[in-house]
Amino acid sequence: MVNPMQFTDFSQLDLTRLPSPCFVVDQVAIERNLSILKHVADQSGAKVLAALKAFSMWRLGELTAQYLDGTCSSGLHEALLAKEAYQSNRHQGLTGKNEVHVYSAAFAKDDLSQLLTFADHIVFNSLSQWQNYQSIIQPAKAKRTQLKFGLRINPEHSEGEVAIYDPCAAGSRLGIRIANLEKQDLSDISGLHFHTLCEQGFAELDRTLSAVEQKFGHLLAQMQWVNFGGGHHITAPGYDITALIERIKTFSSKYDVQVYLEPGEAIAIGSGVLVAEVLDIIESDGKQAILDTSATCHMPDTLEMPYRPDIMDAGVIDQYPHNYRLGGLTCLAGDVINDYSFSKPLEIGHRLVFEDMAHYTMVKTTTFNGTKLPAIALWNSTTDALEIVKEFGYQDFKQRLS
Repeated sequence: MVNPMQFTDFSQLDLTRLPSPCFVVDQVAIERNLSILKHVADQSGAKVLAALKAFSMWRLGELTAQYLDGTCSSGLHEALLAKEAYQSNRHQGLTGKNEVHVYSAAFAKDDLSQLLTFADHIVFNSLSQWQNYQSIIQPAKAKRTQLKFGLRINPEHSEGEVAIYDPCAAGSRLGIRIANLEKQDLSDISGLHFHTLCEQGFAELDRTLSAVEQKFGHLLAQMQWVNFGGGHHITAPGYDITALIERIKTFSSKYDVQVYLEPGEAIAIGSGVLVAEVLDIIESDGKQAILDTSATCHMPDTLEMPYRPDIMDAGVIDQYPHNYRLGGLTCLAGDVINDYSFSKPLEIGHRLVFEDMAHYTMVKTTTFNGTKLPAIALWNSTTDALEIVKEFGYQDFKQRLS
């Protein structure tokens, strides 16, 4: 597959204009991705939602609302952000109402009570929560007749290779298996939701849909909508968009349902970088460069997945003459990003550009060790306009603790 970063040439960005560390997002790339997703919606009849858990740079909320049908959130706080920042104010009518969808593995009663006042779709992870909260659900439904409720299902069909990201792994707490749905009263449930993919293509979705139809097909005819979840790499080069559109149309027609997609990474893929600076270079079984960023604080997926992030103008060990292990500035011994090689020796003060760092990065940062959060910048790769949207300091660290 072609590197998605081909769409934005960040080598044209003057790094001296940035604080360090700093996330930089290219608005042109975001709009390119949104245009592709809107094309899928227009051609297939599906509604496409922005998954805020992956990318919630709300500075771009109004832009997102111009292209997509709404947002999906993982709880009250994301849903409140969706309500406040992901509505199209200046371009009414382009996509209609921007829907607020919410799913959580479990809702606290106070959170659910608030969500019932403004969310459009609320999806429950278990029958027990759905049943136990009827005392507040029914009065809310009487006041807001447009409110829709759904259940997350577990198709028991795994496509992922990393267990931590596989909702269908053995012992998963996510979704309801068909054995637990049989002979249940679903009269007030209008839709089903499943999420099984992670950075995957159409073939994986197609196989998952077949599993869903095999196990839950007899229930689909009772539903008004079905949410295919996220993890779809729709905007990545090579994704079979034509096949996706046709599969959605076939599914919608067969079961007479509204299909929803809720991509997260697909909105931000290829759109952003993390710029960091070399603070020190030491010798310890080879050269090590310590940066002003951190794997554990700023890009935890490099440790959790794990994966090796690409760096502009760097290669694997021995690809270029000068090898370095890159580490973060925290006290965690394992705060190591990975091993790289460079054509020229690194020097203190050198800026490095970690590629494809817009999604699942800003949403996961921490201030462990009092580590400074990276600034956030918005760049336009066409005009070269640059806006430092947000910088963080001591107060951001302090206020998270007490």
